[in-house]
Amino acid sequence: MSAASPAVHRSGDAIHLVNIVKRFYGAQALSGASLRVRRGTVHGLVGQNGAGKSTLIKLLAGLHQPDEGRIEIDGQVYEKLTPHRVEELGIHFIHQDRLLVPTFTVGEALFLGREPRIAGTPFLDRRLMQRRAGEILGDYFGIRLPNSALISELSTAEKQIVQITRALLDQPKVLVFDEPTAALVRREADILFRLIRRLRDEGVTIIYISHYLNEIEELCDHVTVLRNGEDVATLPLGETSAAAIARLMVARDIAEMFPKRSVTPGKDILTVDRLSSRGKYHDISLTLRRGEVLGLTGLLGSGAKDLIRTLFGLETATSGQIAIDGKPVRSVNPSQAVDQHLALVPEDRRGNGVALDLSVTENITLSSLKRFTRLGFLDFKSERHEADELIRRLEVKTSGRNALVRTLSGGNQQKVAIAKWLSRHSEVYLLDEPTVGVDIGSKVEIYNLIGDLAARGAGIIVLSSDLAELIGITDRILVLFRGSIVREIVSSQTSPDEVLAASTGSSETLRHVG
Repeated sequence: MSAASPAVHRSGDAIHLVNIVKRFYGAQALSGASLRVRRGTVHGLVGQNGAGKSTLIKLLAGLHQPDEGRIEIDGQVYEKLTPHRVEELGIHFIHQDRLLVPTFTVGEALFLGREPRIAGTPFLDRRLMQRRAGEILGDYFGIRLPNSALISELSTAEKQIVQITRALLDQPKVLVFDEPTAALVRREADILFRLIRRLRDEGVTIIYISHYLNEIEELCDHVTVLRNGEDVATLPLGETSAAAIARLMVARDIAEMFPKRSVTPGKDILTVDRLSSRGKYHDISLTLRRGEVLGLTGLLGSGAKDLIRTLFGLETATSGQIAIDGKPVRSVNPSQAVDQHLALVPEDRRGNGVALDLSVTENITLSSLKRFTRLGFLDFKSERHEADELIRRLEVKTSGRNALVRTLSGGNQQKVAIAKWLSRHSEVYLLDEPTVGVDIGSKVEIYNLIGDLAARGAGIIVLSSDLAELIGITDRILVLFRGSIVREIVSSQTSPDEVLAASTGSSETLRHVG
């Protein structure tokens, strides 16, 4: 149920974005999206990655201009907004990446660009700055931060408090919170929620963007759902459940994309026992079997990506154990992980998965050069044979084995990234968002490749925020929420909205865990 009180429903719109269209280099980011926010309310904005939330907010912030549609603020149409004009209108943004200068003190950061001066002099009135900062920090947050402390020395929550305080000093009319709790623990999030309710009751309009649907339920009066660049619904929270919101967020026409496969999983190949990394995840236990595709999902801050990085040795766990084929791996780094037949296909394939200015052949054999070396010399014939075989097997579309990887499409670059580990004879594949930025046709080819790897006895962990994809290609799904596995779901017995509700910490999920 929404936490709104009847007194907050004031007349008139604070913000009204109408039929907004926005394109970037020919790609359609928004296709007639609208957002109507009533004055003095908390309005949620939700949607999957790529739905258009960020673009819509950047238009409101004056960072982009719409190609079509109009922007109304307090009933007035604005043809062209700039960040400075938006701030003059009383609209402030609390970003998830805490846009503060790390080498500034708290006082300097709070009053940057608005430093008060001692009357009749060019000198800063530091006492006034300290007094005003102390008053608002104590009044709204019940804390006192030392003015001499550097921003870099503060905790994540304290940095966010400074950012919010900067906005409150200007007595804002509208505050936009963009994923504000992604890096906060529950106690810190509760402080933020109390502040948001107080600001609403004082007449401030709040736009609250979050993947956590339990927060949307708890805080918001209304919610707008975006999907594929359009607003598909605006609903009152008192009459709407998280599951209903999740259903609206997820596209339903997905059944034909995922090839059917039938592989009986074999013995355990990877075991994780009570693995923890301070501040990221805790007590993670899982098993992966040969021939199994295990799904992993969770929102920003869930710890899912950190877990993948730990399994490949890019990060170090503070406690717990990893075993491969029943043998404990005590000190894993990437080199040891590769020796243990683990492979990582990272989300940023262009930055970390392939070498763009090397040939297809050189990329494919990059991780297994020892196999093609004789007496210190590279055996070009066997290297070319290996490349040709994997190009054929994976159906890599290229002008030839010597083509630079940067000339390939995104889907074919991804195939080359996977071929590199096939050449290494890897047995456990960690696939981080394996189809991000890949066209539909290439996605299906990659899904077929994942099924082929499983059929050959490899174990595959797929981390993906595309829930339809995750359900379509996996056997089981583990859902992480704030550093813990909160659900294990059989893929054939679930739906995207159920997985999404679990990953957002809906009340139903938390009751299930408890």
